[in-house]
Amino acid sequence: MSDTAALPSISASGRASGRRRLYSAGAAILFVAYLVAALLHWDDRALLWFREAMTSPAAQAKAVWLPDYQVTIDARPLPGLENAEVSDLTYDPLTRTLYSVMGKEPLLVQLSLQGDVLRRIPLVGWSNPEGISRLADGRLAITDERQHTLTVVTVNADTTALNFADFPSIDLGASPDGNKGYEGVAWDARHQRLLVGQERPSLLLSLKDNGSGFGPQKTPVASDALDMRNLSAMTFDPRTGHLLLLSADSHLLIEADENGQPVSFMTLLGHFNGLAHTVPRAEGVAMDDQGTLYIVSEPNLFYAFEKK
Repeated sequence: MSDTAALPSISASGRASGRRRLYSAGAAILFVAYLVAALLHWDDRALLWFREAMTSPAAQAKAVWLPDYQVTIDARPLPGLENAEVSDLTYDPLTRTLYSVMGKEPLLVQLSLQGDVLRRIPLVGWSNPEGISRLADGRLAITDERQHTLTVVTVNADTTALNFADFPSIDLGASPDGNKGYEGVAWDARHQRLLVGQERPSLLLSLKDNGSGFGPQKTPVASDALDMRNLSAMTFDPRTGHLLLLSADSHLLIEADENGQPVSFMTLLGHFNGLAHTVPRAEGVAMDDQGTLYIVSEPNLFYAFEKK
């Protein structure tokens, strides 16, 4: 009788122990899932995916619509620039080429649309050039993160070197983190202004040409699309006027409309948008007048994407 009476209490204890093991296993699975999500930055993408799903086909047709882009040049090394630390990128419609700046060894490099190095132009007097954008008149605006300056330079077919002291510059002001300063710069043709982007905390500043150059007055620009871990670079789509914002830490490219609202995005992880592998550290982005998208990644990788 005593043995029989003991059986229910043993069974209940076993069930309680089983529940505890189940709860512990569930908690472990949730923890691992959270850790994976944090490492891959899925939290940055969840709301963006939801926004995209709610976008009508008509609105998609009027946008850049990054989900439709597929890689056509995947991680091509830039020859002769193995240790150059490629930074930003801009498109020149007159020559149908790209210009990029290199931070470790201050250089301006002209590239073909296939990623061929056409020429290297030393940037004498720059410390750490990180951002570049072509202006409407063909000049190039270059930001230096360490010197927190914006310099507008002129480049022609005969240019073999550029000297910092020969061109007008403005002081953008110190950033909270000296190594997370002003990286991005983009010419906004529709509003005739330059946007300058601070890497972290991410923010946008607008600079107008006062007749003798840009600045020094800087106006903050609000944007809900800046919900990213850092801002590496940015560029405008000349067709829609939408701003493309690049984050190396989040492995994201986000399209924002004229009101700063996110429209679409492209993840830069491997196996998405045709990528064989994750883009290691995306530092520059440009778009040509045909809608082809170009990205460069440290140390010297070149990518092209076309809308399919």
